[in-house]
Amino acid sequence: MGAEKLATVRKLLAKAERAATAAESEIYTAKAVELMARHGIDAALLAAADPGSDEIGPLRIAMQDPYSAGKARLLGWTAAALGCRWVLHGAWGGKVAAVTVFGHASDRERVEVLYTSLLLQATAQLVRVRPPWPGESVAAYRRSWLEGFAAQIHRRLVEAEQRAAGHATSRAAASAHTGVAVVLADRRRRVAEQFAATYPRLATLRPSALSGSGRAAGALAGQRADLGGGGGLGAGRWRALGA
Repeated sequence: MGAEKLATVRKLLAKAERAATAAESEIYTAKAVELMARHGIDAALLAAADPGSDEIGPLRIAMQDPYSAGKARLLGWTAAALGCRWVLHGAWGGKVAAVTVFGHASDRERVEVLYTSLLLQATAQLVRVRPPWPGESVAAYRRSWLEGFAAQIHRRLVEAEQRAAGHATSRAAASAHTGVAVVLADRRRRVAEQFAATYPRLATLRPSALSGSGRAAGALAGQRADLGGGGGLGAGRWRALGA
C-alpha cells in the first residue's frame, strides 16, 4: 500500500479506536476499509502489469492469551476476506501460538494493519462484556462473543472487497479496458498454488462448538465496526491448521 494511503488508513483507524460512540467508530472504520479495498484493487492491477512486483509470501503473527484461539480466528477470517490464506501454529487445548498469513505483499500489509486495529477494538469491548444469565461462564461467553465479532467482520470485509471490484470493473468497461475479474482470479489461483506447495501436509482441526451465548452480541459489535466480510463461517467449524 502506498505510504500516503497507508497513513490515511491508520489515522482513520486510530480515530475509530478512540471514538466515543459505536456510531462514530463505524464512520471512521467504514472509510478506512473502503479506502483499503479500493487500494487492494489498484495494487492488483499494477502488479498484473509488472509481474514479480507484489511477491507472494508469509507473515507470521504471534497470538497472546487469553482467548488466543478467538484472536487467531479473527486474524484468519480477516486474511481470508482480503485474498490471503492462513495457517495456525501450536493449536492445542483451545489455544493458538501463532498464525501465518500467506498471500501477496500488498494484501498481507492490509491484513496486518486492519487486524492490529480490530484486535484493539475487540479486546477493549471484550473485557467489559458479561453473560446475561446467572451461572454462565464469563470465559465461555467471551469466547463465543469473539467468534461472533470475527464472523461479522469477515462478512463486511468481503462485501467491501466485492464493491471495490465491481466499481473497478465498471470503470474498466467505461474506458474500454477489461480483465479486472481475470486479474483477481489469477491472483487467487497463484496464491492457492504457492500455498499448497509451501504447506503440503496441513491437518484440519475441528473443535467442539463454542458453548457460550455471546455470539449474537459479538456479531452486533462486529456489525457496528462496519468492517466488511462474507458468509459460510458456521459456529464451531473453522480451518485450524490451514485455510
